[in-house]
Amino acid sequence: MREIFIDVNIPMYAAGADHFLREPCRRIMKAIASGEVDAVTDAEIFQEILYRYMHIGQREKGFTIFDLFGEVMRDRILPIEHADVKSARYLAEQYPFLSPRDLIHLAVMMRHGLTAITTADTGFDRIDIVKRIDPSQFPDFKR
Repeated sequence: MREIFIDVNIPMYAAGADHFLREPCRRIMKAIASGEVDAVTDAEIFQEILYRYMHIGQREKGFTIFDLFGEVMRDRILPIEHADVKSARYLAEQYPFLSPRDLIHLAVMMRHGLTAITTADTGFDRIDIVKRIDPSQFPDFKR
């Protein structure tokens, strides 16, 4: 399998409270860090982490998750380019059920030829151009 796009809920569940996805997401993060899983993400994911934790008044926790995820992903963070913004606008017509942030992620994935995303967000199940990999299925999706 080629590179997998890592959505924001993976590091957030991994660092979060007790939840049935916490352990699978922790295993995913460890597998990325060890090189067992080829993964990328984009810059918008980091904005989402900051937004969420600052919004709920947990700045320090957000900073910790931001920093740890940044360390794991290091040189695997894709930029958001003007072409992605334009593409997201057109994708919004095709996939009106996706959030603006998910549209940006989809546009970045398309530009980079990525066809798989690991996320708990089932909205990606409705998109025929990418395969959503449920984090609870890890490690079955490793290369």
